[in-house]
Amino acid sequence: MRSLLAAKLGCLLGLLLLPLLCGLLPVRLRGAAGTRGRWRSFVGCMAGGIFLAACLLDIVPDSLSDMREELRSQRITVDFPFPEFVLTLGFLLVLIIEHVVLDCSERGAGEATPLLSCGESTPQPAGTGEWVVETGAPHLPADFRAHSSFRSFALFLSLSVHSLFEGLAVGLQDTESKVLQICMAILVHKSVIAVSLSLLLLQSQVPTRWFVALIGTFALMSPLGIAVGIVMMQNPGPSSTMAQCLLEGIAAGTFVYITFLEILPHELHSPKCRLPKVLSMLLGFSVMAALRFLG
Repeated sequence: MRSLLAAKLGCLLGLLLLPLLCGLLPVRLRGAAGTRGRWRSFVGCMAGGIFLAACLLDIVPDSLSDMREELRSQRITVDFPFPEFVLTLGFLLVLIIEHVVLDCSERGAGEATPLLSCGESTPQPAGTGEWVVETGAPHLPADFRAHSSFRSFALFLSLSVHSLFEGLAVGLQDTESKVLQICMAILVHKSVIAVSLSLLLLQSQVPTRWFVALIGTFALMSPLGIAVGIVMMQNPGPSSTMAQCLLEGIAAGTFVYITFLEILPHELHSPKCRLPKVLSMLLGFSVMAALRFLG
């Protein structure tokens, strides 16, 4: 029993430190200009492919299967796609909140402003990359002008909830081999996601103090899940499992919204370097698909 607890505590430490380091590493790209701006755009497309794979191959399937399994275990039969309904609620939740926030911002300031930004955005010169879109550009759709820190924050919440449940899966294991096996898979997966989340936060021009706080909180979620799992092993209950499935389904819905209405459109809207961007996105997708296949 002590060796099992020691293994879980070691996994807790590893899942805290490595994703934290990976998340803080891309901060060196902040303020880069010139040819590095285009390179950052390709990295952003690669991150988009990573989030696409994480959405369709990991988060959504896991959420739907967990919800269906929980309904079967409690012998609940309904002639209604309940898991898909919960996922849709998460999608609509972010949609409604975002448009309410943007509407209030436009009425108060005359333009959509990022929630976490402490200053006005300034246009980037041509050739410095496509990470920042000018707020007043008349030829861009509203979705691209409204690329704000709110969506990045919503993505952060979705990923954090998912990471919490990943850590919970580690904390609920009853053998050392299962703990180490699941921990290694999560460690690789979360490190890649941490880099991609960091790039998106930098792209949204989140202030440094918010950036560090969000990355630090994201890194803490899996260790927190492990700790909760250790406690839950002492007091298991069916209600806690159903609550976990509901939260995981809502988080999956928010992830679908951010992936398809924010990340991919923002990275691929520019007519410059279309093919290299698509190839970068496919590379990111392939990396996550390979991790999912091997994990």
